[in-house]
Amino acid sequence: MLILRSALFNLCFLIITVFFSTLLIASRPFGVPAAWFWGKAWSASTLGLIRIICGIRFEIEGREHLPDTPCVVLAKHQSAFETIAMPSLVPPFVWVLKRELFYIPIFGWALWALNEIAIRRSNPRKALKQVLAQGQHFLKEKRWVVIFPEGTRTEPGQTGDYQASGIMLARKARVGILPMAHNAGVCWPKRGFIKHPGTVRVRFLPFITPEEMANTPRNELLERLKTDIEAATRKLGG
Repeated sequence: MLILRSALFNLCFLIITVFFSTLLIASRPFGVPAAWFWGKAWSASTLGLIRIICGIRFEIEGREHLPDTPCVVLAKHQSAFETIAMPSLVPPFVWVLKRELFYIPIFGWALWALNEIAIRRSNPRKALKQVLAQGQHFLKEKRWVVIFPEGTRTEPGQTGDYQASGIMLARKARVGILPMAHNAGVCWPKRGFIKHPGTVRVRFLPFITPEEMANTPRNELLERLKTDIEAATRKLGG
């Protein structure tokens, strides 16, 4: 039964992704807000679809920690679920993602239309310069920046290699950091076809202000973020 439900979800997900991506691309000439409307609609529709078909519910904790001004979000990365949910979680943002995603027909074109920060992992130094330059530009335009500090997805219970690019960007742009933990990998495995019923819980941790960023050594701040995000993830069951 799980296989059939997962297969049905994947088929429906493909259809609505093509549908909303096409609408997003068509509306992009009218500005980012118009395109973002369809991005949020895609996110909300997918979350509703996976609840109905696969029995995966979605809860959010710590909304009170979201700041009133744009910031850098550093999020745990376990599955595709958190990327789908993100437009429903925070204001209009840009992702830091691998450039290869742009080559996916229709969906990748939608990502390109939103001007995401697409890096080449093969050249880390150039990628960092790109994140810092483009990230500051988008933050000035009042768009948040979402970064997965581990760079790639990890299995529940595992910890990746946290990178400091998000901290460096926040400092240069003089904005704060919003850490985010979740347990999405339990219901939507990293490489698994089957989606397991359950509740995905997203938890925003206390906001780190620009002043605190400036007064804390980078390595100390990175270790603190890693410890806090991983500890919260484990408490959520991820």
